[in-house]
Order: sequence, then C-alpha cells, then structure tokens
Amino acid sequence: MPRAILDEAQLHPAIRERVANLHADIVREVQEAAARHPVLVVGMRQNPFPKKARRALAAAGIAHEYLEYGSYFGGWRRRNALKMWTGWPTLPLVFVKGALVGGAEDLAKLIASGELKRMLA
Repeated sequence: MPRAILDEAQLHPAIRERVANLHADIVREVQEAAARHPVLVVGMRQNPFPKKARRALAAAGIAHEYLEYGSYFGGWRRRNALKMWTGWPTLPLVFVKGALVGGAEDLAKLIASGELKRMLA
C-alpha cells in the first residue's frame, strides 16, 4: 500500500512553488549522495543512533558515506524535509544502493542476517 502524500492538486496554486522548493537543496544533496555511494548514512550530531549505525558498518567492514545535518540544538527544519521526503520518522536514514533501508536497528538486522552483504554484491 503506498503511503499517503497530499496530491499537488490539493495545494492552493499560490503555495505550490514554495512547497516544492522548501529545503529542496538538502533533499537533492541526499539523493545525489545515495546515488553515488553504495551505503549512505544520514544523521545529526549528538544523536547516538547514527553513531551506532556507523559503528556497525565499520565492524562489518563495510565502507559508507556519512552526511550530518545539525544537532538537537538546530537544523531540525532542514532535517524535517528529509523526513517528509522519505516518510521515515527518525535518524539515521540509511540508504543501500539508493534505497532507504531504515535506521540503525534495521541496518543491524540486515548485517546480522547477511542480507546487507548480498545487497552490495
């Protein structure tokens, strides 16, 4: 079942461009990085879960790219654009070959099952 997204026709014409372009730079940056790197972790300072994901990848010997956006003290509006784009509510956002696979716990399951290495093969 596809996730519900407000149809553009339901946005008043006066705000469509603003909605389309709000923090589009951060979304583009993540899209481009996810296309360039087999494994991408998107996180923020002070959050232990991006660190946990990165440590798990390092322990498994899997190289990854890391993008960090703000901290608990700032940058939440820009990070919110990523959450709205992906539909994923928390950080980190972990991408494998351009596909969002979830967060730190989801990544740990992929590593433990061997699926992550199969995805990267």
